[in-house]
Amino acid sequence: MKIKSLRIGELVSRLPIIQGGMGVGISSSSLASAVAREGGIGILSSIQIGFNEEDFETNPLVANLRALRKHIKIAKEKALGGIVGVNIMVASNNYEDYVKTALEEGVDLIISGAGLPTNLPKIAQGYNTKLCPIVSSAKATSVICKLWSRHHKVAPDMVVFEGPKAGGHLGYSKEQLKDIESFDYDEELKKIIAEVNKYEKEYNKEIPVIAAGGIFTGEDIGKYLSLGASGVQMGTRFVATEECDAHINYKMSYINSKKEDIDIVTSPVGMPGRAIRNKFINKISLDREPVTKCYKCITHCNPKETPYCISKALLNAVKGNVDDALLFCGDNAYRIDKIVTVKELLEELVNGILEYKPAF
Repeated sequence: MKIKSLRIGELVSRLPIIQGGMGVGISSSSLASAVAREGGIGILSSIQIGFNEEDFETNPLVANLRALRKHIKIAKEKALGGIVGVNIMVASNNYEDYVKTALEEGVDLIISGAGLPTNLPKIAQGYNTKLCPIVSSAKATSVICKLWSRHHKVAPDMVVFEGPKAGGHLGYSKEQLKDIESFDYDEELKKIIAEVNKYEKEYNKEIPVIAAGGIFTGEDIGKYLSLGASGVQMGTRFVATEECDAHINYKMSYINSKKEDIDIVTSPVGMPGRAIRNKFINKISLDREPVTKCYKCITHCNPKETPYCISKALLNAVKGNVDDALLFCGDNAYRIDKIVTVKELLEELVNGILEYKPAF
């Protein structure tokens, strides 16, 4: 299969592969710049990105915004002209501050999910940064496109369709996730492409639709490109790379996992999430873990009622304390058996795309 570049307005990525944003600290400047340098699109995660800053414990917002600027600068420098973006969760406290900081630092694109980013175009007005919502269905696509068009007179620059096999927070109910095989991702992708096509015509521009969630091989990528997607977003495969910003213990938790270890967990964000079952998951499934410190990371979180502090659990993960951590992962994490470089991974994926032959 021939590989086409991924175009987002005037941005051109040689490879139609986006590395998904993963927090806390899993995809920072090291991973994002490596992916961008090799011809993909590297994505930072804004979530608690300042965890290594000296004042993080006393003033996390200031530390996070400072670190976000720092990591965008480093990533853009190391990317050598490659494309660098930021994933910013709608559910984040101070969402607008994170968006404005990324815009001021000249990030190439903002990908935003964990809720519908209804006001993102208003915040980004006057900037050339590309705006890309994450959706979980054709219905959600229709809603966000209508809202952006009606209230802001714009259409998305790209749409990421994240399916139920993705890692981290998922835009599906627990009931849907229990019966994951009944969800026809391919058919939903076609519906989303058709919905986006209406706004391509209205705004006279190309709006790439990106497939995401459970994509593992180059052949998987080839399949979704043949179905009409312009590219794919992958997170899990990039965790087990040398350049990934996570602790080696986190990477090894993927390599040592088995299929039966991958589970759906309750998140304080209000969405179900996919993670590796460990001592921490077993503990919180029996009783809530009292929150002794609130990092004020997400909206609608009551420290007195939340089952556990998601920031603490994710901070433990990135620091390597994997027994007391939330280990977000995609549905196929157990298939990873070694750590490779970003260059080696992308070469493997490209070869798989080239070898793919559509069945129709």
